[in-house]
Amino acid sequence: MCGIAGKLNFDGASISLELLKKMTDAIAHRGPDDEGHWIEDGVALGHRRLSIIDLSEHASQPMVSFDSRFVLSYNGEIYNFRKLRLELEEKGYSFKSNSDSEVVLYSLIEWNEDAILKFNGMFALSFWDRRDRTLLLARDRYGIKPLYYAEKGNSFFFASEQKAILSQPSFDRKINRKALLEYFTFQNIFTDRTLIEDVTLLPPGYCGKIDLRKKNPNFDRRQYWDFNFCEPYESVSRSEYVEELDRLFRNAVNSQLVSDVELGTYLSGGMDSGSITSLASQRFKDLKSFTVGFDLSSASGIELVFDERQTAEAMSAAFKTEHYEMVLKAGDMERCLPKLAWYLEEPRVGQCYPNFYASKLASKFVKVVLSGAGGDELFGGYPWRYYRGATSKNFEEYIDEYYLYWQRLIPNSVISKVFSPIWGDVKDVWTRDIFKDVFSTHDNELSKPEDFINHSLYFESKTFLHGLLVVEDKLSMAHSLENRVPFLDNDLVDFAMKCPVNFKLNNLGEVVRLNENEVGRKSSKYFSKTNDGKQILRDAMSGYIPERVSKAAKQGFSSPDASWFKGESIDFVRNSLLSNNAKIYELLDRNTVQNLIDEHLSGSRNRRLLIWSLLNVESFLNEFEIQM
Repeated sequence: MCGIAGKLNFDGASISLELLKKMTDAIAHRGPDDEGHWIEDGVALGHRRLSIIDLSEHASQPMVSFDSRFVLSYNGEIYNFRKLRLELEEKGYSFKSNSDSEVVLYSLIEWNEDAILKFNGMFALSFWDRRDRTLLLARDRYGIKPLYYAEKGNSFFFASEQKAILSQPSFDRKINRKALLEYFTFQNIFTDRTLIEDVTLLPPGYCGKIDLRKKNPNFDRRQYWDFNFCEPYESVSRSEYVEELDRLFRNAVNSQLVSDVELGTYLSGGMDSGSITSLASQRFKDLKSFTVGFDLSSASGIELVFDERQTAEAMSAAFKTEHYEMVLKAGDMERCLPKLAWYLEEPRVGQCYPNFYASKLASKFVKVVLSGAGGDELFGGYPWRYYRGATSKNFEEYIDEYYLYWQRLIPNSVISKVFSPIWGDVKDVWTRDIFKDVFSTHDNELSKPEDFINHSLYFESKTFLHGLLVVEDKLSMAHSLENRVPFLDNDLVDFAMKCPVNFKLNNLGEVVRLNENEVGRKSSKYFSKTNDGKQILRDAMSGYIPERVSKAAKQGFSSPDASWFKGESIDFVRNSLLSNNAKIYELLDRNTVQNLIDEHLSGSRNRRLLIWSLLNVESFLNEFEIQM
């Protein structure tokens, strides 16, 4: 697990070591154990190393092939590397290290871009062919590891984080207004945009190549993999599905326990992390586990169940883990925001500062941690979202219903008031187009609830899960911690995509229109009607965790911000967002935004997601000195 960075000059102009080092220094937190640089004829590859598998210098990068033709700078873990190594050894390759990095290098040499489909794991990589003068960039199927790129003049830049690219003197830090409008609609960015106008995020499941032999070289990218949720052609019994899911889950967790350093697990009170911890504890005596809880002394309503420490402690006792906890208070959110904005680089889904502290806690004891990310998106963990459009008459009606839910921050009726006074006339319809474009490669002739729900699972895996993965990568690597996600094992994902919807959900005819901004308890009105997600996963995991956990209601990893923002943190909110010096009002209309904030402070609406997002963007503007 590492960080990569590089630069390519189309005209072959030389690149100084000083400039390349600025890029790798900017992401030193991703790899504090070692650094490496390779420069030749207008091409420069840099690397920061977090040593996990084969701690020797033989696994250092950038890694040059035995014949000196190819150079690799790679970030990630390929869990099936031993199997691939055996195939390569049968073809005559010899290895000087025990690392997966060397297997990645020779796999790309042997199978070219087809090698990418053989990799079961997480990665962002750069691969330079010195003879043919081609640069290949690739990102894993699901977007676990990020990879950014930018073109400026005669130069092409890439890196694991934007700050490495922004370290170069040629870059202006100008806000991308389209990305900002996208974020304030969805609390996420669905496209490949970033909040920096010149920087692009390579989408998950994409690779791209630059061929310097061409007269006008450019970065030619293509999609090599995509999610495909669909109903199976053959009828197989539920018990057979449960048995196969159990087998694949065991294989996924066990394959991701490979490490030459100590690893641990996150352990919330939920089923996904609990099942992973149960299996891992069978392999490792005194496995370390980590939980973050919240001070609920001022919480109210649904927030009173946000702290899962008691359930996590019970599972820790059952699994005999060495357990560590941290309790967050309102002030913890306030004090971490500047650092959070710097490491996160741009806001994405959810209130992510608890993840920052969870990573900080785990990094004090281990270098690798396993999390339960992906279980919800693959097996239907959010029924109240899918049911909103499951009984639609056609695709357009489905888009309208589902789109309205995902306007998480500022609805269409208000968004033009927020942006137009500063930008001129802003039409809101194009955010619906962005939403709809997520499905552009799919057959949208939908007729039954299963079709609509599979579309929702596709959408959330492409957007919501991707946002979570970007956040988790940035905040774990901020603390030099590798985060692994067993549910995103290739074989397990392939199985989940072909699993019948009625094995995941029970109430396919339910219609629920959840309002995120509604005040008060939502569980009795919404969640009790739709607490039927992940049915097959609950069956399979019942052998690993207590019944009260496998059958418990779905609960996200959330803090009691709704109460804190109008309680202990009210002065912080006012000083940050109602101040005359707030930078955000160079982009948004002050009166409209402050009226929305006042609705929350007065208790008439729950605007916790919006207030968090405003705080996050304000910190981003300050930390990165953004030009408006």
